[in-house]
Amino acid sequence: MPTSLDEIIARVPGWADDPGLKVAALGGGITNRNFRVDSRGQSFVLRLAGEGTAWLGIDREVECAANRAAAAVGVAPEVVHFLRPEGYLVTRFLEGHPVEVEQIRRPETIRRVVAALRKVHALPILPGRFSAFAVVREYAATARRFHVPFPPELASLRARLDELEAHLPGAAPRVCHNDLLNANFLDDGEIRILDWEYAGMGDVAFDLANFSRNHNFDLDQDRFLLETYAGRVSAGGMARLQLMRVASDMREAMWGLLQSGVSTLDFDFRGYAEKHFQRAAEGIGDPHWRTWLKEAAHGT
Repeated sequence: MPTSLDEIIARVPGWADDPGLKVAALGGGITNRNFRVDSRGQSFVLRLAGEGTAWLGIDREVECAANRAAAAVGVAPEVVHFLRPEGYLVTRFLEGHPVEVEQIRRPETIRRVVAALRKVHALPILPGRFSAFAVVREYAATARRFHVPFPPELASLRARLDELEAHLPGAAPRVCHNDLLNANFLDDGEIRILDWEYAGMGDVAFDLANFSRNHNFDLDQDRFLLETYAGRVSAGGMARLQLMRVASDMREAMWGLLQSGVSTLDFDFRGYAEKHFQRAAEGIGDPHWRTWLKEAAHGT
């Protein structure tokens, strides 16, 4: 199995015999290694899956399928090649610019993101599934296998997360991105969403909450997000969004905790986990927590 970058590039049709091929590392990834490849007047992104990413529940076949489907509706970059069995992905390089956090928090940008998400959520069924609650359980079990030390507050936080899950009525699963970090948005005249490795059939409320939490929305912005997406803001919908923000932080925290035990990348995964555990604790400690549970349970 090829291990060097040159060997991998040689497997991509048209690259090995291109004397003008240019390859440059791209920054920003904390799970994979990414490269810009320029060949014969076209630009691509080559993503190499990081070591141990299978422990994160990533299915590269599902990722490719989700990326292709999202590209078909203009939300994601086109998939050009998919190298099996490793799941290395080659997509078109989009000449856009990042969408800064302060910009994405503005009403006009929220509308554009919602328009993109509505296209994603309307896509046909994918083979993969996603539940933040199941992910937390799975990450915790895997972290134990790698003898990752758990923070003392984890048992209490997981008990509250179980309580949260028990109070949420089921929702019809739809295609969701499930990793709406700021770094995964690009603007080239249209809002594009990158990195589909956690995509799967899931809860739209989690996608919206994950977007909200990763951009530090306040309550007014959350109301605007819901109204823009659904055309109305109900007490039950707002409660579900606030609760799912906690689920988002717990997922991020457990992701960081597990990565601290399995990843070889140079990143402070433990610090990342601690930050999100603290944010989850703040959400659970909100004086409206019990009210949110009741309103979400009744869907009012």
